Amino acid sequence: MNEDIWDYHPTAGYRAGVELVGYRVEATDGHIGKIDDHSETVGAAYLVVDTGVWIFGKRVLLPVGTITRIDTAERTVQVGRTKEEIRNAPEYDPAEHAGEPSYLERFARYYGQPRM
Repeated sequence: MNEDIWDYHPTAGYRAGVELVGYRVEATDGHIGKIDDHSETVGAAYLVVDTGVWIFGKRVLLPVGTITRIDTAERTVQVGRTKEEIRNAPEYDPAEHAGEPSYLERFARYYGQPRM
């Protein structure tokens, strides 16, 4: 698994302990949803984004390595992916995630190295 995609980039503006749940998520081409869950696990950190009605309520997992900027004042997270890339991502299934140790590998393969 590519570890870089699961770690914050130093320029993203992440500060440990900041609660990101509820922040708006912006793709490179517009709004995609709000953060529903956030893991700070070192080497496996991710966001779960509820896309609401945008793509029929799909929940997607975004490795934190896709984050380009966190704005705590505006409560937004910008990611370096397009709406189309996120729309085509595997759907997040918390039941499968909890029972399958290799679950994150599927997302690592899909997202690959962040494009910064």
